[in-house]
Amino acid sequence: MNQLLNFLLMAIALFLFIPIGVLWVECLAAALPTRRTSQVALMDRPTIAVLVPAHDEAGGIGTALSTVLPQLTPHDRLIVIADNCTDETAVVAREAGATVIERHDLEHRGKGYALDFGLKFLASAPPDVVVVVDADCLVAEGAIAQISRLAGMKQRPVQASYLLAQPSAPSPSAAVSILAFTVKNLVRPLGLAQLGQPCLLTGTGMAFPWSVIHQVSWASGNIVEDMQLSLDLLLAGYPTVFCAEASVTGALPQQEQAAMSQRTRWEHGHLQTLLSQVPRLLQAWVSQKRFNLLAIALDLCVPPLSLLVMLWAVSLIAAGILSLTLGLYQPVLLLALEGLLILMAVTIAWAKFTRDSLPLATLLSVPLYILWKIPLYFAFLRKPQTQWVRTERDLAKSQEL
Repeated sequence: MNQLLNFLLMAIALFLFIPIGVLWVECLAAALPTRRTSQVALMDRPTIAVLVPAHDEAGGIGTALSTVLPQLTPHDRLIVIADNCTDETAVVAREAGATVIERHDLEHRGKGYALDFGLKFLASAPPDVVVVVDADCLVAEGAIAQISRLAGMKQRPVQASYLLAQPSAPSPSAAVSILAFTVKNLVRPLGLAQLGQPCLLTGTGMAFPWSVIHQVSWASGNIVEDMQLSLDLLLAGYPTVFCAEASVTGALPQQEQAAMSQRTRWEHGHLQTLLSQVPRLLQAWVSQKRFNLLAIALDLCVPPLSLLVMLWAVSLIAAGILSLTLGLYQPVLLLALEGLLILMAVTIAWAKFTRDSLPLATLLSVPLYILWKIPLYFAFLRKPQTQWVRTERDLAKSQEL
């Protein structure tokens, strides 16, 4: 019995070592001197069409568009897809200077369907590059030209750095959420880029060569359509390039219900994609012998940070109890090492990327943040979210860029 328990605990510890080790390698690589893509500015600017999918965004779309329009030339286009809107989104967008197309289809809801509608609109006179920006996001100056030029040069999808604007006085849970979001959307993609590997798309601040975007289907109600799209493009031979210098900023929901709704959609979608797509990527890696397929499969194996810490903590407690009662020390030692790797990874990310904006005490709030997330994961076990649900907005302010 002791040998069986030791085997099971070691198997769990070794299983957790994969995502923890990947997280540590990515964060460590991100701390290295950054490779710059400034030579992209020397390229001729491609023609650009910016697509902005919008569902009931009248309250903030004007501010978002005001950060996009100054970056466009007379040869570019700004297209807002007013998708099943019940407010004045279309009116506000037109007044801001955008071309607005309206879509009404309550049976097919979600961002993927809206973007497919926008691409069909562009098909008669396609641009060189299509840029996708969410209607609640602010685009930093020069970002659209930078990701568009890079997409044109590489003939691959490009993802800008998509981060959350920090509230003036963030709560402990908000501060940890911003840190976790930064690790996911900046630190880990940058680490992969440093290692010469692609990244996953994160939903906004994305640029696609027109010749590439037709390789996959957008018309989907997938709740993490950006993640699925990046995997489909990767399998088609178009891995995503990360451009850390270009920045897009969103707003962190301040209402607890809205924040939980957003997190539920993101994390349930991530877990469903992990379970369904990692085997697909590994199979493709074996058949195609492309290392970037393995790299993204390993990256996708890293669950949301709070869930990873939760699984590690439960395993460590179980191993600690058995080590004291049965003298089984090997699993607890391996799990202790893994805990050190998690601490190092998060500390590196905080020190390199958020030290100036988030106090060190933020790390002390991680246990409370994990407790807040427990119902989210029980909900996944009971009934995973599969339908797209709009998150109530707390709009970012332009001065936060």
